[in-house]
Amino acid sequence: MTVVSAQRRGSLLGVVDRFWRKSGYRMTAINNDVDVPAIYARTDDGFQVGLIVAAQGQVHFDVISPCVHYSEVDPSTRQATAPLDPEAEFIPRPNIHSDFWSATAPEVGVTSGP
Repeated sequence: MTVVSAQRRGSLLGVVDRFWRKSGYRMTAINNDVDVPAIYARTDDGFQVGLIVAAQGQVHFDVISPCVHYSEVDPSTRQATAPLDPEAEFIPRPNIHSDFWSATAPEVGVTSGP
C-alpha cells in the first residue's frame, strides 16, 4: 500500500472527486477532517462509494451495493492464497514510498515560463 502523506491527501481526494463527478456520480458527503478526510458519492444505478484516508495514510475504498435478492452461495472450494505477514496488525499499514503521494512538502503549483 502506498503511503499518502498528510500534505497530499487533499490532492488525492480532489482527483477522485473530479473523476467521480465527471463520471456522473452524485456527491453525497465530503468530510474535510484534517486527520481522516473522506468523500462519498452515489452512482446512477444506486451504488454508494466512499474513499477514506485514515490517520496513517492508508486509503480505504468502500462500495455499498443497492438492494439485491438473497441467494445461496456455495462455500469456497479453495483456501485463500494471499500471503499473510505473521507480524501484520489487523489493519494493514502503508509501506510503499511514492515520490509524489508520500512527499511531506506542500504541493507546489506549476508555473509556465516567460
